[in-house]
Amino acid sequence: GQRRQPSAAIAWILFLLLVPYLALPAFLLFGSRKTVRPHGQAAPGRRRWQDVGSWAVETIVSLGQPAPAAYDDLRLHADGAAAHAALLRVIDGAHETLDVCTFILGRDALGREVVERLAARAGQGVRVRLMLDGMGSLMSRHPALDRLTRAGGAFVSFVPPLSSPRRARTNLRDHRKLVVADAGAPGARVWCGGRNLAAEYFEGTPGQAPWRDLSFDFGGAMVEQAAQLFEHDWAFAKGAAVPIEARVEEAWAGAPMPMDGGQLVASGPDQVDDTVLALLVTAAYRARSRIALATPYFVPDPALLMALSLAARRGVEVDLLIPARSNHRLSDIARGRALRTLAQAGGRIWLAPGMMHAKLAVFDDVLALAGSANLDSRSLLLNYELMFAFHKTADVRRFAAWFDHERSTATAHTPKPPGLARDLGEGMLLWLGFQL
Repeated sequence: GQRRQPSAAIAWILFLLLVPYLALPAFLLFGSRKTVRPHGQAAPGRRRWQDVGSWAVETIVSLGQPAPAAYDDLRLHADGAAAHAALLRVIDGAHETLDVCTFILGRDALGREVVERLAARAGQGVRVRLMLDGMGSLMSRHPALDRLTRAGGAFVSFVPPLSSPRRARTNLRDHRKLVVADAGAPGARVWCGGRNLAAEYFEGTPGQAPWRDLSFDFGGAMVEQAAQLFEHDWAFAKGAAVPIEARVEEAWAGAPMPMDGGQLVASGPDQVDDTVLALLVTAAYRARSRIALATPYFVPDPALLMALSLAARRGVEVDLLIPARSNHRLSDIARGRALRTLAQAGGRIWLAPGMMHAKLAVFDDVLALAGSANLDSRSLLLNYELMFAFHKTADVRRFAAWFDHERSTATAHTPKPPGLARDLGEGMLLWLGFQL
């Protein structure tokens, strides 16, 4: 469970040899990328399904993820205003429970509005729980939460900065974005996607255009999978032991398997496998006609880059949509080698104007993956991430249509050979910055 790229292993070895007094504490804080499972929690079992008729479902289940479940009323948000309206609709519509997880809660008008709405629901008897990532809160201060806690809502910080490395590594971040309302009750609903709960991800701030992003909401039985994941994360953040995998197995044992439904795909230190990465690699090898990828940061694992390149070489239409310039300049420099490799194999690269923050992968008419995971080593190997897999042909095509609409405003990009300075800079960033 601690597989590393050779460059990362070499970097740590050199660091430990050359500066041991600094390297050892750093390794204790940042070196491990798998957490110790809470006491009493079993590893996910391997369920062997025969002849289910879907390689995507088989792969997801083999990675210890839930069986496919029915969902209904899937709504893709056309823009930030629609996402904002849907978010408030899910929050205000909760009658029994309301669970919210986000990496960043902005100290801005939108963040304060979310806290006010959560406090209002708590004051009306709804059980409200808010979970914020510790590093995300350090990177962007969140609004005061006194109103929420006074109203009866609960708050927990997921791995606060400088927390004990014996419980979890500071460098492992909960990057999941999730709102779950009334799980297990009629009208249960999930709001999810790539948007943090801050103004720039929705309608922007005065003088600054909003980022382009992808979010969605849905109802149905698949809501329970999201609720189970939140319960797992909440227990871990609180230091409690919850045998969540056993309860998931029991919940789905003998249940009907809607092969055109959907599945939650959790990835991160709490999973035995690198689930999103393994699924993406498998899907790239399985694709027959088209792969469409949207991500703000493209610094992929070599196995994924090879799978995508081979798909392009065998005639699969591989389209990659990235921002012309992201909010992380170092990421824009580091992506150069991967972009050149993909383009040389026949992949097409599209540069979106402004900041594009969406995370989407579509494979033929078979599978659409949407959620929080970027196509970089931090998301695929370090962060706690959440994606939803959609198998209904009509909905896969809806996600593909969203991609095509975004691509229509982008410009085609042909990477140029780098100069010596840029080539060295890319190598240093890949070796140090994006592997540790």
